[in-house]
Amino acid sequence: MVYVPFVIMVGTLLLGLPIAFSLAVSGIVGIYLLGGDWNVVFRILGTTPFGVSAEYVLTTIPMFILMAYFSASGGLARDLYIAGAHWLSRVKGGLAIATVFACGIFGASLAAAAVMSSIAMPEMRRHGYSDELAAGAIGIGATLDILIPPSVGMVIYGISTQTSIGKLLIAGVIPGIIVAIFLVLAILVWVRVKPDHAPEVYAASAGERWASLRRIWSSLLLIALVVALLYTGAATPTEVGAIGAFLAAGIGVAFGRLTRAGALEAIRQTVKTSALIFTILIGATVFGYYMAMSKVPQQVVSVVTEMDLNRWVVMSGIVVAYFVVSMFMDELPLLLLTLQLTFPLITSLGFDPIWFGVMSMLMVSMGLVFPPVGMIAFVVSSSANVSLVKVYTGTSILMIALVLTTILIMVFPGIVLWLPNTMK
Repeated sequence: MVYVPFVIMVGTLLLGLPIAFSLAVSGIVGIYLLGGDWNVVFRILGTTPFGVSAEYVLTTIPMFILMAYFSASGGLARDLYIAGAHWLSRVKGGLAIATVFACGIFGASLAAAAVMSSIAMPEMRRHGYSDELAAGAIGIGATLDILIPPSVGMVIYGISTQTSIGKLLIAGVIPGIIVAIFLVLAILVWVRVKPDHAPEVYAASAGERWASLRRIWSSLLLIALVVALLYTGAATPTEVGAIGAFLAAGIGVAFGRLTRAGALEAIRQTVKTSALIFTILIGATVFGYYMAMSKVPQQVVSVVTEMDLNRWVVMSGIVVAYFVVSMFMDELPLLLLTLQLTFPLITSLGFDPIWFGVMSMLMVSMGLVFPPVGMIAFVVSSSANVSLVKVYTGTSILMIALVLTTILIMVFPGIVLWLPNTMK
């Protein structure tokens, strides 16, 4: 009887029911089966929506999303890409590298994939880049947003596990930079081994290079300010998001690139995305009540403890499980569903919750671009009009950067923990 809700959840997902409602329905059935009283179910349903939505810490989510959309509407992503392209024009594969960095700074993975597909893909095609390399750079580059602040995934993890959101956001900085470095190396190796995938270099003039810097100094200052505020603790994550959104809008208006229509569209998309996330949170909370009543997480911890396995064997199994499941599910519902099982297990084994947060983001990143689903891969394919096979080819090759980073932080956890441990 305990596992009936899991069967219902899988069945409803296969039938196409949205994940939020699938979680809620499964939780309702589970609560009723365990308690046998509909009054208990109705009390939970009566208090959960408001109880979840009224959490102050959740205001971080719409603020970070609004900052990302204001950046897109204000042309910040385009300016960053153009500056990177000009300064890397003398490097073979430079446009692909510029795409990775522009995607990483953007701030919302799916939005970054859609926007950069429309900006970078035509430009790389015009210069003679293969669709595989171009789509791979956009797809993998967009996953950097899950690690580098502002990361909505980190916020969801922090809320779900009662872990410091500020420390989680800062913890992703160094791993995100390492992923970016590995991506640059992977691209350079790719174009050297397969030179026909990238054109010969071209030289942007000195005037073009310096002019492009004049357009991005404010954006770079905004990014530095956001990270500095989070690191020093001078502002809460919600306040940082609000300041970032305000300044992103201000920069767009000051440079004459954020129009009234663009601002309204950014707000509309923020409301739409935030509503989706909050609905999933409500569904996951209802399912969480069932998990608490059934004591499934405690049973899992007990079984694993009795098996007396090495904790790194258990962690490797969790890593593989995350990778497999993330191929079929988007990042937020995946985190909300799995953390109820995996977080008690990893903490019982003595792993640091902040370190596991970064590990979780890396696993989710891989699934977002890997077949057979890969949400970002689908976005790139449809936005850039590239066959899905070519997108998967490119992302599968460049995924080596994510794999190497995962191995590195498993061997050296201090890479993740050093920066948050120095925070005030």
